[in-house]
Amino acid sequence: MAGLRLAGKAAFVTGAASGLGRAIAAAFIAEGARVALADIDRAGGERAARELGAAALFLEHDVGDEPSWERSLAAAAAAMAGLHILVNNAGVGPLGDVERTSLEEWRFVHRVNLDGVFLGCKHGISRIRESGGGSIVNMSSVAGLIGVHNMAAYCSSKGAVRLLTKSVAMHCARRRYGIRCNSIHPVYIATPMVEEMLAGARDPERMRQALADMIPLGRIGRPEEVAQMAVYLASDESTLVTGAEFVIDGGLSAT
Repeated sequence: MAGLRLAGKAAFVTGAASGLGRAIAAAFIAEGARVALADIDRAGGERAARELGAAALFLEHDVGDEPSWERSLAAAAAAMAGLHILVNNAGVGPLGDVERTSLEEWRFVHRVNLDGVFLGCKHGISRIRESGGGSIVNMSSVAGLIGVHNMAAYCSSKGAVRLLTKSVAMHCARRRYGIRCNSIHPVYIATPMVEEMLAGARDPERMRQALADMIPLGRIGRPEEVAQMAVYLASDESTLVTGAEFVIDGGLSAT
């Protein structure tokens, strides 16, 4: 384990059954961490934990439910003898402009994407403090920085995650908790969420190419590229980094 960037650390990653969450969990384990894979998808989460090996633990978890957070964090801390890293990654991204989004859809997106991050930070702070400090990584999006005409609820929720992250970071710094909090803002990444969005298009392959063409580097991102940023923010390499936003968008927001 010597020399690994996350050796001796315990992490809790939401939405870890697939996509970015699974890639982050895999990257953490490769760097020596033990990881609790938290997801509402029991079958997928159990499968991911089996595939990732002995350092992985699956916990069925609903990010929008406060008692679920209390139970899951307690179980993770007990199983791994502490908690040093929390990655609030679980999210949903349905299409819908402001006129066509129902209030029910709006509330569902915010329950997962924003309430889930709030509850994770609220209850994760004390667990990380008990373990001597560490890092919270919140998954936002490039859509939390720039507007997307047909993703009203998603943009709103991810923009809120950006500023919630900064508030949490300043709170922890002011209290001298030894906890950093930062956000990651990816562009379109090859995950099940993006594939689902493409599947609903009239011409999925044409839309896939259109998404790639929007990105100055000319391609959709890979989950592993986001996972490596999460490793940096979770590791002791980033001990002076808090309240910051890390954009992984192939140059999109620079245009």
